[in-house]
Amino acid sequence: MAGAGRRVAVAAVQFACTDTVADNVAAAERLIREAHKKGANIVLIQELFEGHYFCQAQRMDFFGRAKPYKENPTIMRMQKLAKELDVVIPVSFFEEAGNAHYNSVAIIDADGTDLGLYRKSHIPDGPGYQEKFYFNPGDTGFKAFKTKYATIGVGICWDQWFPETARAMVLQGAEILFYPTAIGSEPQDMNLDSREHWKRVMQGHAGANLVPLVASNRIGKETVETEHGNSTIKFYGNSFIAGPTGEIVKLANDKDEEVLVAEFDLDEIKSTRHGWGIFRDRRPDLYKVLLTLDGKTSSSS
Repeated sequence: MAGAGRRVAVAAVQFACTDTVADNVAAAERLIREAHKKGANIVLIQELFEGHYFCQAQRMDFFGRAKPYKENPTIMRMQKLAKELDVVIPVSFFEEAGNAHYNSVAIIDADGTDLGLYRKSHIPDGPGYQEKFYFNPGDTGFKAFKTKYATIGVGICWDQWFPETARAMVLQGAEILFYPTAIGSEPQDMNLDSREHWKRVMQGHAGANLVPLVASNRIGKETVETEHGNSTIKFYGNSFIAGPTGEIVKLANDKDEEVLVAEFDLDEIKSTRHGWGIFRDRRPDLYKVLLTLDGKTSSSS
């Protein structure tokens, strides 16, 4: 699909994870191949897809799931796949870096080159999502990666709730935003359903920055043995692709394995973005107040 006019096709895949790395990596490869057959140039896999979402529990043995960035077998396999299919693949993984651990993503270009690493900046810590036990706050800063097909920005799950993440990546040149995700029910309140809020926030990032956005989430029910008994999350899928005004152009449901593909003319979007004036009319000189008032209430409010 890519060609004249910088038309780029992006894909989001979603599937239910087992707790066996080989099975999940094979499932990811199968769906990437399916996305490629549908014309995708850049394919997003869900967050931490190598196994169950283990952050439901605080268990020392789960640190054994982490692997170093270099010579990582899953990343190396995706490098070979990317080169074979001529596709870009952001690869989410649990990273061991000396005595530190990160929730990370490696960006694999279409020739199999590893373009670099992003480490998740915002780390949640709530019932069922106890990531601060495992992950250091990311130290890479927000990045934009120039791939064969587009300059892309990748945030990871909790990053998607922060508009600063999206804006920082777009200001560095990102033309498409990608968010691998693992989100579902809340173990402390099974009646709480955040899926519509989750989608609207990211639709806002797309619209506010006039860029397409791709979100990939897992499906299925996962139960993890914790120090206080079993904890269960039902992941709600709803992976989607949004256009540059925030409109959803492709949407998965909450229970089926799916491959979503949508094509965008990045040159046309760039022209619209520049004409709209949202970057021309920014006032960064006034935004310093965000640092001085962070977590506080203005006396004039």
